[in-house]
Amino acid sequence: MGDLTSHAIDFTLDTRWENLPDTVQHQAKRCLMDALGALIAGSQTPVAGIMRKTALQQFSGDQATILVAGERVSAAGAALANGFSGNALDIDDGYRPTKGHPGACALPPVLAAAELAGGITGREFLTALVIAYELGTRAGVIRHATYQVYHSSGSWGAIAGAAAAGRLLGLSAEQVFHAMGAAEYHAPIAPMMKGIDTPSMGKDSIGWGCMVAVQSALMARDGFTGICPLFDDAPQPSLVLNLGQQWEILNLYFKPYAACRWGQPAVAGALNIVRDHHLTPDQIRRIRVRTFEAATRLPNGHPRNTEEAQYSLAFPVAAALLDGEVGPGQVLPPRLHDPDLLSLLDRVSTEVAPEFEAEFPAKAPAEVVVETTAGEIYRSGRIEALWEPPNTLPSDNELEAKFLWLTGPIIGRLKAGDLIKKIRSADQWTSIDPIIAGCRAATT
Repeated sequence: MGDLTSHAIDFTLDTRWENLPDTVQHQAKRCLMDALGALIAGSQTPVAGIMRKTALQQFSGDQATILVAGERVSAAGAALANGFSGNALDIDDGYRPTKGHPGACALPPVLAAAELAGGITGREFLTALVIAYELGTRAGVIRHATYQVYHSSGSWGAIAGAAAAGRLLGLSAEQVFHAMGAAEYHAPIAPMMKGIDTPSMGKDSIGWGCMVAVQSALMARDGFTGICPLFDDAPQPSLVLNLGQQWEILNLYFKPYAACRWGQPAVAGALNIVRDHHLTPDQIRRIRVRTFEAATRLPNGHPRNTEEAQYSLAFPVAAALLDGEVGPGQVLPPRLHDPDLLSLLDRVSTEVAPEFEAEFPAKAPAEVVVETTAGEIYRSGRIEALWEPPNTLPSDNELEAKFLWLTGPIIGRLKAGDLIKKIRSADQWTSIDPIIAGCRAATT
């Protein structure tokens, strides 16, 4: 075991809630609420229904809960189903250097392991969540430094999830080593751009990565051996050695729209133009989006399903112009097939802006140019996605409003509001029951 991997394991097993900075403790609760809101809303998507059925049929058991539905399956099965739900709407948090989603990779394994272990307090749960974020952000950077292909979040998130799950399950340092190694070896190595060129329910491979994370921790507990985890492959040792000193959980972005992050600057720019100039859709002749090359690869055709609607640049722009928001109501049937929305979508085109390509992936800017039927031309100027660190992060009130917007229609607005209050004091929980009970769907 190398020094860097040893340091990562020490961080995994030695970190304590009371030693975390106040800012990190607060951010942990914000991340829990945001990731949980995305999961609850995502539970209503077609892919969530398929994976719920898969978990019930292929991962039977009574170890952990499929959230919202409330059904019990094995720990790995719950992580699988909840992992697919967590990223199903692409409205979960992200981390710019990895071009991926650490929160959706972290929450399902931590939930499953906490239920399986039993007696896990809110402090222990939140601490494991922070560990998963910190290891995941670094594992993603290392993964991309050692392989040329842009890999999906599940490929590196599984490693972090295995470590956090292993901590909750009481694994030794040697067992955590093997859990992370097994997770790295068995994680989905998914070429992300192929998933963007041809959108599918596989998305960011997060669901499968969550399942691998939990299963790897359980196998390591039983004596399974894994490869040396990737932390010793870090391009700069400081990337790992600063664990516990530099907190990457504070450098996440959050998402106000259910769409690929690469398309969100265009959504914001288009909305700004329409609001500033009081345009209606019938006044718009053409919308040009200048952006970086990867974003132009987002398909612009008529989406056939929710995944194609999310992995589009034109669709969320058109939906935002018509509805003023891009959420579950836009990217799920029947709205995604609306003729007026598709007519506006057909007026959107994309092009590579060299100056924006030079900034990616550290930045993901765009410029929107709207031409009206009267011949007027309006430009948004350079714009980045909203809720981006360090200057435009959402307030607590904004994240809570997003949570209510996503979850109220599913669990009921009163229950959603009560869950927000409970998350604010999650470090006082004696168990994680508030999550399991609080996420049950409203009954009619």
